[in-house]
Amino acid sequence: MGQLWNNFKIAFSMYSKIPMPRSDWKKENMKYAMCFFPWIGAAIGVCSVLFFYLMSWLQTGGTAISDSFVTVVLLLIPVCITGGIHLDGLLDTADAMSSYQERERRLEILKDSHAGAFAIITCVVYFLLYYGVYSMVTRDSIVVIGCSFLLSRTLSGLSVVTFPLAKGTGLVATFSDHAQKKTVRKVLFCYLILVSVVMCIIGGVPGGVGVALAGLTFWYYYRMSVKNFGGITGDLAGWFLQICELVMALGIVLADVFMKVS
Repeated sequence: MGQLWNNFKIAFSMYSKIPMPRSDWKKENMKYAMCFFPWIGAAIGVCSVLFFYLMSWLQTGGTAISDSFVTVVLLLIPVCITGGIHLDGLLDTADAMSSYQERERRLEILKDSHAGAFAIITCVVYFLLYYGVYSMVTRDSIVVIGCSFLLSRTLSGLSVVTFPLAKGTGLVATFSDHAQKKTVRKVLFCYLILVSVVMCIIGGVPGGVGVALAGLTFWYYYRMSVKNFGGITGDLAGWFLQICELVMALGIVLADVFMKVS
């Protein structure tokens, strides 16, 4: 139990801003860290759903809370909980992909700490589109979107212990090398089945749309990373997670709207 507790602490210390007790970053304490990575998505999902329902209850009671405020806070909840670590990967990848350079140069751009023009453009477009998505969220769709944060991290974790790596150094390489891959794959695959079934049951068609879009995004992530970078890196894993969550939320909300119209 002590080793699992240390793996839990390392996962949350690395991929969230939730305060955790100190833990030794030893190989033994990183074997199963990826098994707890989706739990951060659970924390984001719970906070998002509870906040939305609380605001809806207050608005129903006559409290003057604007829909714009609710939408902006929903946008910021994942950023506040994760500290923007995955968003950084999205922006670095945007710069690398927009450079149209050779593979080695693209990998160098991923490591560059400076934000290029395409990173800034991508950030603005990303949040504007996400704002539009959340402005259409309902009491039904927010629950399905809450589950999607687990699904995106489950798939991202699977990529770390399954996909080829672009290089032998970096955060993803560290977690991949130290992971008990066979066990982690089994656990994450169980998460994948469970979360997908739950999303389809509670969400119906919108839930199924979200699961299908997550699968398509995962397939594209593999093809894109291998073709353009020779494998995945931490930045590419962050890119996938952010894009996957946006695509799922968009599909879920639009499917929910069309289902209610029809």
